[in-house]
Amino acid sequence: MNFDFSDDLKELREQARKFLRERCSGAVVRRVLEGPEAYDKGLWSEIAAMGWTGAAIPEAYGGVGLGHLGLCVLAEELGSALAPVPFSSSVYLATEAILAGGSEAQKRAWLPKLASGAAIGTLALAEGAGKADPRRLRTAFRNGVLSGEKLPVPDGDVADLAIVVAQGERGPVLALVDLKATGISRGAVETIDPTRSHARIAFNDTPAETLGAAGEGEALLRRVQDRAAVLFAFEQVGGAQKSLQMARDYALERYAFGRPIGSFQAIKHKLADVYVATELARSNAYYGAWALACNAPELPLAAATARISASDAFFLAAKENIQVHGGMGYTWEFDCHLYYRRAKLLSLALGSTRLWKDRLITQLETANAPL
Repeated sequence: MNFDFSDDLKELREQARKFLRERCSGAVVRRVLEGPEAYDKGLWSEIAAMGWTGAAIPEAYGGVGLGHLGLCVLAEELGSALAPVPFSSSVYLATEAILAGGSEAQKRAWLPKLASGAAIGTLALAEGAGKADPRRLRTAFRNGVLSGEKLPVPDGDVADLAIVVAQGERGPVLALVDLKATGISRGAVETIDPTRSHARIAFNDTPAETLGAAGEGEALLRRVQDRAAVLFAFEQVGGAQKSLQMARDYALERYAFGRPIGSFQAIKHKLADVYVATELARSNAYYGAWALACNAPELPLAAATARISASDAFFLAAKENIQVHGGMGYTWEFDCHLYYRRAKLLSLALGSTRLWKDRLITQLETANAPL
């Protein structure tokens, strides 16, 4: 079985890498980090114009029909560049939710807007600190209206629509909400990574409509999370690889006691550990990409594996990048902290690694259960 990408997708990767190298430098990331804007609107417009936001959307709904493998390639490059745009919220979460559970009318109403970048979407699940259990949510959906509060919502301060996980009459539901509707108040909240904005959104008898069939809300949420987990894994692998490159380059150019610090055994061991973790995460992400593209029955298992290994690899790489840089790694002027911030944020974007480890154990127990 060949898990490698096709030549066309490799060419897409090179084009994306070149574009982001020219258009998404560290200065662009810092401008969003230190400035008032929630994201780089110019970069977002250019990304949308190239069709990236519609990569996995069928052409019938205004997308470019690259499929999920193309989206995985783009995710890795966006993660490497730390692109300060609402790509993951809109593309991995909102778009995937509508593709997975939307009616024909909902798809025709929203997918062309998401594909063109004219609309930004998000998924609203959490309701404050702690585990976001869809069966214990306080936000309620009754008689076509939504009431409750979500916090934090990724890119919720700039989104045009939200897929809100709420309690319905027959269990959890996914409610599609136009954030220009009545009964909505929202405001930005601070997180460890200001280059990816988050918000508090309150709903007060806000009109909404459900995704999927009645009683399927929790299962639909799991499908969306599994799909997104693979895409987030590629973004995390991209960040881990870039962190490793930064650490390696610094170790080769920084001298101590007349020698490059990369020649010291302690530094070699750090870089080797990061390399092994990153390659393991990449292998698991590739397995997840195959399962996602084929909609294979193994997707829940592959998604959990990719999610855990990619989260661990990115955090290790970002942490050791700071350590290799020594005292300079902790300073504001170096970019090490930018990757550390993103690593911490992405590790919680779909729930903690502990939650995904529980899912992995469940999947393994199911797969190995006697017939």
